Amino acid sequence: QVQLVESGGGSVQAGGSLRLSCTASGFTISNKCMGWFRQAPGKEREGVAFIATSRSSTYYADSVTGRYTISQDNAKSTVYLQMNSLKPEDTGMYYCSVVPYSGTYGSLCRGQQYNLWGQGTQVTVSS
Repeated sequence: QVQLVESGGGSVQAGGSLRLSCTASGFTISNKCMGWFRQAPGKEREGVAFIATSRSSTYYADSVTGRYTISQDNAKSTVYLQMNSLKPEDTGMYYCSVVPYSGTYGSLCRGQQYNLWGQGTQVTVSS
């Protein structure tokens, strides 16, 4: 069964950290763009971090640069999102997604058409 499963969300105070995991089943994460997206209540979904898995090339939205780190573990078919120095505005449902991509630039993962999504994991940051 082809699917993505996110985990690791929770409730933390501002300044805290969380690590999200996105595990793929039914396919490998090699030669893919994988992205983490978030959606806050009443807002559109936004991409926050991307990785081109062929070269582990990453790209981050300005709002999370310096605080979030996306990484991959091909052996575990898992992509992680380490989130540090969390802010209340980071609150939202976090989703991972994937699309085939054999290129090497993480920045180009941002504009891809993602077509497989996980169920999401909730992150709540209190002030």
